[in-house]
Amino acid sequence: MDIHQNFNFAIEILGTISFAMSGAFAAMQRRFDPFGVLMIAFVTSVGGGTVRDLLLDVPVFWMHDLVMCSVIFITAIVAMIFKSVERKFRVTLFIFDSFGLGLFTIIGIQKGLNAELHPIICLTLGTITGCVGGILRDILLNRIPLILRKEIYATACIVGGSLFLLMVNYTHLSYVFVQVSTILLIVAIRTLAVKYHWQMPKFYGVEENSEM
Repeated sequence: MDIHQNFNFAIEILGTISFAMSGAFAAMQRRFDPFGVLMIAFVTSVGGGTVRDLLLDVPVFWMHDLVMCSVIFITAIVAMIFKSVERKFRVTLFIFDSFGLGLFTIIGIQKGLNAELHPIICLTLGTITGCVGGILRDILLNRIPLILRKEIYATACIVGGSLFLLMVNYTHLSYVFVQVSTILLIVAIRTLAVKYHWQMPKFYGVEENSEM
């Protein structure tokens, strides 16, 4: 494999680890048993990629590559061991979720580009790859998915993914540099949004919200 293929593989592995950790810590917050932790870690890691591959009508990535399944299993075990030391679940969950979001957004966009799809469709695939795993995780944990709440989530994917497409098509920067810059931008947007309470505009008032 050349350097680009190696780096893309590294992104996919890191994204899988990040979302597996995110799912595992979220499940442990809810006091799930080890099987429940493993299941949530798995769904969080492969949910977005599975939907993406079904839309692209290509073989689902994890069904033909046991490497990803092994990575998820090992990561979930490590998370369960690490929990005896790590008590700040919310911070840990946020960190891994943010990096998983950035890493998987890039993977989804690249899959669309490889299929020679329109940039808007590529951006949509990137957002699906980054967000759907977290949506499934939150649904299984019986809570409103982050993407449907006030937090900046899918917007970070769209902004970062748009910049990625612009830099790929209109600059001569190193492809690896563009990938890393986009991932860090998505993580930065998520971090700043949470720190400074950035929110999407609301179309209802406080009184309407309280009556729902």
